[in-house]
Amino acid sequence: MTGIEPIRQDAARRVAELGFPTTRDEDWRFTNVSRIARTHFSAAPSDLSAWGEGQLEQRLVPYEGSPRLVFINGCYSPELSSLKLARGIRATSLREANGAVEAHLARYAVYQDRAFVALNTANFEDGACIEIPKGTVVEEPIHLVFLASGGDVPVISHPRNLVVIGPHSQATVVESYIGHGANYFTNAVTEIVAGDHSVVDHYKLQEEDERSFHVATLQVQLGRETNFSTHSISLGGGLVRNDINAVLAEGTEATVNGLYLPSGSQHVDNHTVIDHARPHGASHELYKGILSGASAAVFNGKIVVRPGAQKTDAKQTNKNLVLSENATINTKPELQIHADDVRCTHGATIGQLDEEAIFYLQSRGIGKEQARDLLTYAFARDIIDRIKVEPLRARLGKIVLERLHANRN
Repeated sequence: MTGIEPIRQDAARRVAELGFPTTRDEDWRFTNVSRIARTHFSAAPSDLSAWGEGQLEQRLVPYEGSPRLVFINGCYSPELSSLKLARGIRATSLREANGAVEAHLARYAVYQDRAFVALNTANFEDGACIEIPKGTVVEEPIHLVFLASGGDVPVISHPRNLVVIGPHSQATVVESYIGHGANYFTNAVTEIVAGDHSVVDHYKLQEEDERSFHVATLQVQLGRETNFSTHSISLGGGLVRNDINAVLAEGTEATVNGLYLPSGSQHVDNHTVIDHARPHGASHELYKGILSGASAAVFNGKIVVRPGAQKTDAKQTNKNLVLSENATINTKPELQIHADDVRCTHGATIGQLDEEAIFYLQSRGIGKEQARDLLTYAFARDIIDRIKVEPLRARLGKIVLERLHANRN
């Protein structure tokens, strides 16, 4: 990947110039990353020494039988990977990819004004590279599994992923971030390029250790009349930031959904930008949060309609369920419209469980705590049911139920 060395060097310069963002920066007003800034991180080891016997196998169960690429602290593990793909489909690590990826790698995720993207661009060692040829339908979801672990010394990894979907093709990609132990920082960047008339489903499940840091950027470049969906599920991490940016072409339809369940002292920040760059585009966005303990969450969703992007149809909704008096949520929906023939709406709600609904369930013989759990699970189920990958949907439903039970106890 010698062709991107100038980009790496420029990104390193930008890291030095930008420094880490502070709460004085508008996009980071509610998320303080000073704990990351003052920690000296070393490169993370690419071994499984931190994982106990049987522990790893249990976490990988949902991905058995499907094509998967596994990375340990950002480095490819061929022993844990399983690549059974039809001829012509390419799924490999960036280290093993040839120069063809350089036409796309680091060309979409802008690093000039984004410190963590610049940090990743300057330092990434490995990641996933997926190339789907024109007119190809990939039946099985392709799983990208990222295992992270920490110990006595703080460590950092920079996974970098590139997914290129050819025109008239169809594929499903699942990113899963799994963590063990404390004292580690995952700083990930994923770029997805979808050709004209393609269908792409993307899922990200983040269940890292609650004593870890997780910052991730998803940058999506969509072709004409493409149908794209992404679901971001945040369960773990102590300090979490997800940036999702999608650029839509003419006639593109994009669905951007998310679910976050912070508890204890977790902090989860979701920033999304849906950029309608051409006319006749449609976007549907729904993010839901369930907050408990002394947790905090941020949602900042921006819809941009460029000049000339007429006939845009965009809807954004953020709903939050606050289960504790000590939990806090900051939500900020935004519209930037530079065209006059559009239909754009946004809304945000913050509330608690409906006491009348709880009373109704109690009148039917259901205990109060069980009634609260049922209503909370129903709130989350709206997102869970939209997940098309059955093993992922089943696992998420199980995790949510376990989380509710743990919070009750």
